[in-house]
Amino acid sequence: MQIFLNCQESHLVEVDATTSVGQLRDIVQAREGVPASACYLVSQGHLLSEGTLAENGIAALSTVQVGVRMVGGKVHGSLARAGKVKGQTPKVDKEEGKRKQKTGRCKRRNQYNKRFVNVVPGIGKKRGPNSNAE
Repeated sequence: MQIFLNCQESHLVEVDATTSVGQLRDIVQAREGVPASACYLVSQGHLLSEGTLAENGIAALSTVQVGVRMVGGKVHGSLARAGKVKGQTPKVDKEEGKRKQKTGRCKRRNQYNKRFVNVVPGIGKKRGPNSNAE
């Protein structure tokens, strides 16, 4: 039977149904120069790893795609630097005894209580909050 091999170029190869996947890889190596250990074969969306062509469901005039495994490679852009800044920044301990300033509704409530609710009427002229006179 004849099958089509799609690699860098297309080839029409004469094989038997009892031909193993390993022998087909050797044929690819002879035709394309790609090492048999570095290539993988795909037919009808399934990876061909072992067994004969008939066991893998390859019939006459089927197409087998040949792919080449690539090792390593460079990671692009921000993925290479992910988490780098956080790892380089030293941990600073919290200061003890220092309270966080109140903000928003809580700050306004405290301001209202200080100005209008907890006012003790004193004798004489009312002084401002920054007055140092006694």
